Amino acid sequence: MYNFYSILPETYILCNICILLMYGVFFSTFSPLGYPLLSKNFNQLVLQILIFCFLLSFSQTPLNLLSWNNLLINDLFTYYAKWIILLATIGWLLLSFEYLIKEKLNNFEFWILILLAIMAMLFIIQAYDLLAIYLTIEFQSLIFYILASIKRTSEFSTEAGLKYFILGAFSSAFLLFGSSIIYGLTGLTNLSDLSKFFSGCVGNEISFNLILGLIFILVAFLFKLSAAPFHVWAPDVYEGAPLAVTAFLSILPKLAIFGLLFKFLLFTFYDFIFWQSIILIGTFLSILIGTFGAFAQKKWKRFLAYSSINHIGFFLLALLSGDINGISSIIFYGIIYIITMLGIFAFAVNVNFYVYPKSYQFRYLSSVNGLAKTNPFLASALTVVLFSMAGIPPMAGFFAKLFVLLSAIQVNAFGISIFAVVMSCIACFYYIRLIKNIYFDSTTDWEVIKPINKTSSLILGISLVSILFLFIDIEMVSIITLIMSIPFLH
Repeated sequence: MYNFYSILPETYILCNICILLMYGVFFSTFSPLGYPLLSKNFNQLVLQILIFCFLLSFSQTPLNLLSWNNLLINDLFTYYAKWIILLATIGWLLLSFEYLIKEKLNNFEFWILILLAIMAMLFIIQAYDLLAIYLTIEFQSLIFYILASIKRTSEFSTEAGLKYFILGAFSSAFLLFGSSIIYGLTGLTNLSDLSKFFSGCVGNEISFNLILGLIFILVAFLFKLSAAPFHVWAPDVYEGAPLAVTAFLSILPKLAIFGLLFKFLLFTFYDFIFWQSIILIGTFLSILIGTFGAFAQKKWKRFLAYSSINHIGFFLLALLSGDINGISSIIFYGIIYIITMLGIFAFAVNVNFYVYPKSYQFRYLSSVNGLAKTNPFLASALTVVLFSMAGIPPMAGFFAKLFVLLSAIQVNAFGISIFAVVMSCIACFYYIRLIKNIYFDSTTDWEVIKPINKTSSLILGISLVSILFLFIDIEMVSIITLIMSIPFLH
C-alpha cells in the first residue's frame, strides 16, 4: 500500500497522460469536426492536471521510507521538492501558452511530453538506486531531445535536438559505465547499501577503479546541469529550441539533478574526499566561463544560457561545504533562481515589437534599447530582475549568493569564495550595460510593444514581488530550506 501511496502524484499524472493521449488521437483525426486543433483544450487540461497534482501532493502525509524494493526514497526533501517543481511548472505553463499559439506549435503531443517530463523529474528526485537513477535520467533526457526539436519547420530547432541527442548520448554512456564499474567492484546498486559499504573508508583503502567509476557518474551529472567544462551543448540548444522550451529546460531540471547530487555525494560517497576537488574545478570553470561567455553574446537565449552556467557555479560552490548549511543554501538559491528565471522569461517569451509593417520576437539584446521611453513599467520590471540576477542588494538574488558564500567560508574555502565575489562584480558590468541600454540608448525605429497577456503579467508580478520583498520573510524561507535539508544530516 505504501508503495503506491508514495508515488500517488506520479500515478495520477500517468493516468491522465493515457486519457489525454486517447483524446488527442481520436479528436485530432476526426473528420466531421474538421480535424480540430486541440492546443487550447490541452493547455487548460494540463493546467488543471498540474493544479490537482499539486493539491494531491500537498494533502499527502510526509513519509520517511524506502519503497518499490528500495528503488525510491520518500523524505521531507522529496516531499517539498515536488511542490517546488509542480509550482514552477504551473508558472511556466501560464507564461508560455500564448507564445505556443503564436508560433503555431499546435501538436497536442507537446503537452503529453511536458507531463512525461514532469513525471520523470518527480521520479528523479526519489531515485535511490543506480539503476533507478539511470532509467529516470534517460527517461527525462529522451523527452528533452524531442522537445528541443519540436518545431519541425525550423532548421535551428532540428539542429538543437540533434546536438542535444548526440552529446547527451555520451553523458548517458558515462553514467552507465560509471554505475557498472561501481556495481562490478561492490555488487551493490542501492545508495543506502553503498553508504554502509564505504562507511569509514580512507584514501588508501579506495581503489583507483572505484574512483574512476565515481568520476564518470559525476561527469554525467555535471553535463545534465550544463556545468563547465561540460556546458558546450547549452548555448546551442537554448538558442535553437523554441523559447518556451528554452524556459522549460533552464528552469525545471536543475533541482531534480541537484537532489541526486545531494544523495550521491553527501550521503553515499561522503567519505570520498576527492569528489570535492572535482566539484571545485566545476565551480571555478562554471563561474569563469559563465561570466566571460556572457560578455560576447548578442542574443538573449545565448546570454541566458551563459548566465545559467554562472548560476550553476554558485550551486556547486555551496555543495563544496558538504554540511547542512551548504544544502540549505543550495535549496534557497534554487528557489530564488526559479523565481528569477520565471520573471525574465515572462518578459522574453511574451514581448513582441511592432515596427511597421512587421512584428518580430524579442531576440537580440539590442532590442531593449530605449525601452524606458516606450514602456516605463516593463523597463522597471526588467531592471529589477536583472539587478537580482546580478546579486545587488536588497534584491533576493543578493541574499541567495550571500548564503552560498557564507556556507563556503565556514569550511575555509576562502580562495574560491573571493574568486566568486570578483566574478560577480565583473558580471555586474553586463547586467548594468543592459540597464544602460534600456534607459539611456535610443533606437532608430519607434517600436510599439504588444501588451503582455494577463497570465504572463501575473507571473511577472509575482516574480517581482518575491524578488523585492523576499528578504522581509527571509527567516521563514530559511526555516523551509532547513526542513528540506534534514534528511541529509550525517
